[in-house]
Amino acid sequence: MKSIIAPSILAADFANLEKEVQMINESQADWIHVDVMDGVFVPNISFGIPVVQAIHRHAAKPLDVHLMIVQPERYIEAFHKAGASVISVHEEATPHLHRVIEQIRALGIKAGVALNPHTQIAVLENVIESIDVVCLMSVNPGFGGQSFIENTYKKVRQLKSLIAQSKSKALIEIDGGVNQHNAKSLLEAGADVLVAGNFVFSSVNPKGVIQQLKNL
Repeated sequence: MKSIIAPSILAADFANLEKEVQMINESQADWIHVDVMDGVFVPNISFGIPVVQAIHRHAAKPLDVHLMIVQPERYIEAFHKAGASVISVHEEATPHLHRVIEQIRALGIKAGVALNPHTQIAVLENVIESIDVVCLMSVNPGFGGQSFIENTYKKVRQLKSLIAQSKSKALIEIDGGVNQHNAKSLLEAGADVLVAGNFVFSSVNPKGVIQQLKNL
């Protein structure tokens, strides 16, 4: 399977959001990654449901909504209605992970679980068969533009092994610090989805960068 490329709209020019979404529409990107931060689970606030709705109005690609918020179960249905095709919640943000996974899947969309850099892959052993996407944070969540954490390669291999053992169909998504120096190695380790923010949007040729990632 060709890798899935998901530019992160968090790194876009918010004053020209429609234009930025249109650029992604015209590119070889597969998903649009949307980081929702509440200022509680992570030390930053990004945007909420109205902005996701606005992105969805102009998007021709599925919205991959990453909820970096506490008690995500309160907002699953609202983000689904706003246009999410994938919703990922943090294992660290809810005490009832299986229930939230089932809540997302009941809406007919992909259920994702995100793990912070310090969180062990083993926490997914009892739910991996129900997960569609595992989002491995390769930076500490909360801000764009951080440096890639090298231990991520080890976690990708561990997760790939768990997925194979359990016969899960979960995709492995990498979020944080993805660039031309690590993207190919991540795919070789077993990643399926690459989230790229600053690497795409700070480029003079964002569509070319997306094409470069897509053709690795």
